Amino acid sequence: MQDLRRCSDDVFRLDLTSPATASSSPLSIDVAESVEARIRRLISEHPVIIFSRSSCCMCHVMKKLLSTIGVHPTVIELDDREIAFLPPSSDTDTDSPPTPNPAVFIGGTSVGGLESLVSLHLSGHLVPKLVEVGALWV
Repeated sequence: MQDLRRCSDDVFRLDLTSPATASSSPLSIDVAESVEARIRRLISEHPVIIFSRSSCCMCHVMKKLLSTIGVHPTVIELDDREIAFLPPSSDTDTDSPPTPNPAVFIGGTSVGGLESLVSLHLSGHLVPKLVEVGALWV
């Protein structure tokens, strides 16, 4: 697939703005989908997904925290135009800033950025949430 490039063992660079041919990959792109629709589809298809800019140190910390727990999230690197299409956090109001970058989604719901993920973990709510969405088995 021409628009999907492996950046490392667990990070893919996915160009969501240019069309690609159909593929059986879970990261395949339908030519007719808008960038926003592609992002929403990826969120719905993966129990844990992180959207980040390339070489983001906070994304690395998120991946490390989740892998320590036993979860290996899908990580999609977006460019500045694509990041604008991330859906807002479910707990934000209209005066709040847009979804942080990197942004983690668990079970199709925006958790927020690194600070929110760490807070969820320290409060003891992260593992039950991961179990609930099927990303972790205990």
